[in-house]
Amino acid sequence: MTRQYDFVLFDLLTALLDSWTLWNEVAGSEQAGRDWRAAYLRRTYACGAYRPYETLVREAARETGLPPGMADALDARWGELKPWDGVVDVLHSLRATHKLGVVTNCSERLGRLAADIPGVPFDVVITSEQAGFYKPDPRPYQMALDALGAPVSKTLFVAGSGYDLFGTSAVGMDTFWHNRVGLSLPAGAPAALAESPQIAPLLEIAARR
Repeated sequence: MTRQYDFVLFDLLTALLDSWTLWNEVAGSEQAGRDWRAAYLRRTYACGAYRPYETLVREAARETGLPPGMADALDARWGELKPWDGVVDVLHSLRATHKLGVVTNCSERLGRLAADIPGVPFDVVITSEQAGFYKPDPRPYQMALDALGAPVSKTLFVAGSGYDLFGTSAVGMDTFWHNRVGLSLPAGAPAALAESPQIAPLLEIAARR
């Protein structure tokens, strides 16, 4: 019996990496960090065609009352991003059996830096800058599928945010939601195939036959 999924695509900055902690530390508190990040996310969802990631981060800092220089501080500390517990082991396991890729709302420069942090090579890394649009626009997901030569029926996406479900459903891709920080499902978003605060259940799902 053949395996259901031969390809696994990941959100990077929420599903694989704990970017929340870094934003909060740079902002000076958890509340300031979450407000800043929420303002940034509103911009990515509303901007249509790609605008520079670094510009959106700077505008969001200004909107929430943080000095614009906070964006430069976040940039300077980008290499401090850390994988969530369990992520590296899961990636190593999947690497032996599946083709892996990343689809990230990020600039090419920062996206490539972040993709190197887990220390497990990806077969493809697609950034919003490269795709020309931010997720959940379907085009970044489709670009990753095309780059891998992956049939959507054989591909599983690992989301970090419920907003990914709008984009993955638009291209017809099954989605496992690694909901590490307990985010709410956005209004109108379709349900994930499965959801867990831990990434370990992904291995069983990816191995289904």
